[in-house]
Amino acid sequence: MADRTPPLPVEELHALVAAGEIDTVVLAFPDMQGRLQGKRFAARFFLDEVLHHGTEGCNYLLAVDADMNTVDGYAMSSWETGYGDFAMYPDLDTLRRVPWNEGTAMVTADLAWADGSPVAAAPRQILRRQLDRLAALGYTAQVGTELEFIVFKDTYEQAWDAGYRALTPANQYNVDYSVLGTGRVEPLLRRIRNDMAGAGLTVESAKGECNPGQHEIAFRYDEALVTCDQHAIYKTGAKEIAAQEGVSLTFMAKYNEREGNSCHIHLSLADLGGDSAMPDSPEDPDSMSEVMRHFLAGQLAALREFSLLYAPHINSYKRFQPGSFAPTAVAWGHDNRTCALRVVGHGRSLRFENRLPGGDVNPYLAVAGMVAAGLHGVEQRLDLPEPCAGNAYTAGFDHVPTTLREAAELWEHSEIAKAAFGEEVVAHYRNMARVEIDAFDAAVTDWELRRSFERM
Repeated sequence: MADRTPPLPVEELHALVAAGEIDTVVLAFPDMQGRLQGKRFAARFFLDEVLHHGTEGCNYLLAVDADMNTVDGYAMSSWETGYGDFAMYPDLDTLRRVPWNEGTAMVTADLAWADGSPVAAAPRQILRRQLDRLAALGYTAQVGTELEFIVFKDTYEQAWDAGYRALTPANQYNVDYSVLGTGRVEPLLRRIRNDMAGAGLTVESAKGECNPGQHEIAFRYDEALVTCDQHAIYKTGAKEIAAQEGVSLTFMAKYNEREGNSCHIHLSLADLGGDSAMPDSPEDPDSMSEVMRHFLAGQLAALREFSLLYAPHINSYKRFQPGSFAPTAVAWGHDNRTCALRVVGHGRSLRFENRLPGGDVNPYLAVAGMVAAGLHGVEQRLDLPEPCAGNAYTAGFDHVPTTLREAAELWEHSEIAKAAFGEEVVAHYRNMARVEIDAFDAAVTDWELRRSFERM
């Protein structure tokens, strides 16, 4: 990553702590689901001890299910190995204020074992490794993520008590691009935007979406790791701000049978001088360079096998419905929203968009997958097929996986994944999928109750 001034330089943190303006520092890392896990430290203790030496956390944090239950099948952490610790070292490039929590700063951590070696299956490390591979070829990845969410007037506690059923959305109808519709929840949206700006994120816009209560706040693209760190902070912060405002919001991929929450991911390559590597020539701003064509071809080649990284949960696959603006076809097209991969922009802004991920995606894993897929295309010099110019839903392309079970099997047997990520990472995330599938297979759903209680 290029040298940059962190949102909060450590020298400024020292001054703020001395002045009594900062009294708490959160040290957190992204877990398998992309959630922030960590500790809150007294600020003076953080500066005296943790800043220089890090801290420890139980290694089960990368070996549990979404409910934080201990589960079997993970090599790194188990009852047999005693559930020991890994080290958490602050990445001071990520130090920032947290305006929505009084007197608080936050810093993202990297994980390492006792001998100093990185934790290979940690999402941030997985992304770092792929970015290092990309840098070895002379490129950096510029990334933007577009997270959608649905706002409800119910608090999180009320939603829990109601079993997440019959909640009241903040809007009662489709408010896609509606200024009136976003005005209904502008106090919440404005606070999220302003607090994220105070945390060092560059806010672009907010807009309404299709599902009642659905909205999107967009942030400026940045280097891949920076974008993923900001994504995780924004997702956590938006929930915390919603709770403080007495409402709730969800990023789950498919809350109901209407439009799901997407997280389209835009990616472009730059050379080490910072110039875009995507266009072929300044004279033709729409033309794609050879490296972009190979990189995009790699996305298509690995899309099905890497779907686990883009759609990591049972619920993720409910989005993939024909005519829903969520993709079903392994296809690319110029500004074509029916394709899984959409090429947009001109000249310096030329890029592609991966439309598979939903709001539940772990950005570190998804972006790592996109970089690894692109590197596969570049290394193998894959040819890019002709674009889809029409409706990809009905054009006969290969279909994206329709279930987590299918995606997990493709991932497990993927030679592209094994070559890019290594056997340890492939096995770790295959087990994550197995754990979720087993839990879902054992559950009795509301659908089964409604369908069978009386009539069967």
